[in-house]
Amino acid sequence: MADSVKHDYHLVNPSPWPLVGSIAAVVWAVGMVAAMKGVFGLPKGTLWLAGLGLAGILYTMIGWWSDVVREANKGDHTPVVSIGLRYGMILFIVSEVMFFVAWFWMFFEMALFHEVRTISGIEEVRQAWGAWPPKGVETLDPWHFPLINTLTLLTSGTTVTWAHHALQQGDRKGAKLALVLTILLGMAFTGIQAYEYREIITEKLFFNDVAANSGLYGSSFFMATGFHGFHVLIGTIFLIVCLIRLMGGGFTPKQHFGFEAAAWYWHFVDVVWLFLFAFIYVIFKGAAG
Repeated sequence: MADSVKHDYHLVNPSPWPLVGSIAAVVWAVGMVAAMKGVFGLPKGTLWLAGLGLAGILYTMIGWWSDVVREANKGDHTPVVSIGLRYGMILFIVSEVMFFVAWFWMFFEMALFHEVRTISGIEEVRQAWGAWPPKGVETLDPWHFPLINTLTLLTSGTTVTWAHHALQQGDRKGAKLALVLTILLGMAFTGIQAYEYREIITEKLFFNDVAANSGLYGSSFFMATGFHGFHVLIGTIFLIVCLIRLMGGGFTPKQHFGFEAAAWYWHFVDVVWLFLFAFIYVIFKGAAG
């Protein structure tokens, strides 16, 4: 009935994906808690629940993206709708910026004002907050893996811009090549970060018997860099979807907002990483070893 009304807006048909995606996300989150700590009678190490939730998330992503692609191919994304999509993506990225502001705020509060806590009458508290990072914490060398990852992401920002420019010029072959390179660089970043985390955990750099109050440093580090790594993973999937669409004949020099949105998101994770590298790895590295 809505299709009989002539207007520039696209009224989306009822979709199951928001509900299905929400349920899958909750199942995955509970499953991850069960895998790491155990919950609701499930012993630590239980993986099937997290796998079930992940399968639901992937199913939602495939179904939802397919619906959006079909809408675009049908011509439902009129100029008016495209403006709304752009505003929506901009507001989404702004909300993500504020998400990371929370983690930076937490880290800065502890790094800049830790000495305020030394006025405590409790000796353990004064010792714990006498230095930042806490005494005994072995911080990472920023000029090793962190620098490699920084160069990797900066290069990927260049290749995704190359892909966008090539697409605007009608050079589909160049756009595919640049997009493949961007995806590979994103995968390389994730692999390097996983190796870095493994080194931190196996060598007990942040959590050890010598480091007093090291949990706060480790928690803030893993929350900030871990969520960024998760965003890189999502961005990589976003770009893979764009590559599949491009190889299938999708996108034109004038109509390719799906790719533009992915490029905006990728530049966002690039910029966030520069702040993480500058402040968490370099400026507040300290000399706590």
